[in-house]
Amino acid sequence: MLSTSEIGIDLGTANILVYSKNKGIAYNEPSVVAIDTDTKNVLAVGQEAKEMIGKTPGKIVAIRPLKDGVIADFDVTTQMLQHILKKASKKMGLSIRKPNVVVCAPSGSTSVERRAIHDAVRNAGAKKITLIEEPVAAAIGSGLPVDEPVANVVVDIGGGTTEVAIISFGGIVACHSIRIGGDRLDDDIIQHVRKVYNVLIGERTAENIKMGIGYALVDHEELTMDIRGRDLVTGLPKTVTLSSYEVRNALKESLLHILEAIRATLEDCPAELSGDIVDRGVILTGGGALMKGMEEWLSEEIFVPVHLAPSPLESVAIGTGKALQYINKLQTAVK
Repeated sequence: MLSTSEIGIDLGTANILVYSKNKGIAYNEPSVVAIDTDTKNVLAVGQEAKEMIGKTPGKIVAIRPLKDGVIADFDVTTQMLQHILKKASKKMGLSIRKPNVVVCAPSGSTSVERRAIHDAVRNAGAKKITLIEEPVAAAIGSGLPVDEPVANVVVDIGGGTTEVAIISFGGIVACHSIRIGGDRLDDDIIQHVRKVYNVLIGERTAENIKMGIGYALVDHEELTMDIRGRDLVTGLPKTVTLSSYEVRNALKESLLHILEAIRATLEDCPAELSGDIVDRGVILTGGGALMKGMEEWLSEEIFVPVHLAPSPLESVAIGTGKALQYINKLQTAVK
């Protein structure tokens, strides 16, 4: 018997997660696709494809079809989603023919970008599609009471975008979305190593540096890390030693943009809700929230408590999966 099921999809720039009510997170892999350029066939999706970035022969390319939280390559995204839904349904032990899907979109996305997300999910085999704004999904997934008339502030630092929103009674009261996230931080590290050491490193190396010795703008005990790349002068492999202080300085500008977005959102907050924010604080979610010193730095800068969500990487996916009950509850309340 083929069953129709409700699933939530976090269509992230860096990772795609699929959540089902019964099984929890059924799929969590990088949003990377390896394609044969001659036949246009998809060779690998997810972790397997990510391993291939920068290491494939000419006719095989590993690409990321999502950029800044929205679809950059429609056809590849559709093929990737078909593959993911098949894999997730196998893991859930269901033969999902036409699932009902809740999928998130960045709050700063245009109607054209939202339409592309809707169409890609429909072409991948979904029956009914509900789009939900990413910060609302993140708040639900973090266990915040979004259906109550109190201020819930969410800072979702993802791969392509950072979304800051104040949510009350199921809707967004004020929000700012900037196209700066984990990818931009990786790029800052690549540019720094290139400028200072004349060495070229890849995306994966930059990500490892960020996770290993990347710090927000706080004082800390210095850490060092040996990295390997290509010397741009000789063309030969070279090893250099990076310090966590120089990585922190390389990330400074992008981190200050994130802080600016948080401040701008808090300035837009209605006076009645400001008191709630002082009491309840701000919830950090998304991969960027895991950067060392991030909570400490932000709470010093905005003078309100900053808390990390229970599972920052999965908050949006869990929120999309649970969103339908909230949507129905709010709609009945409004009626």
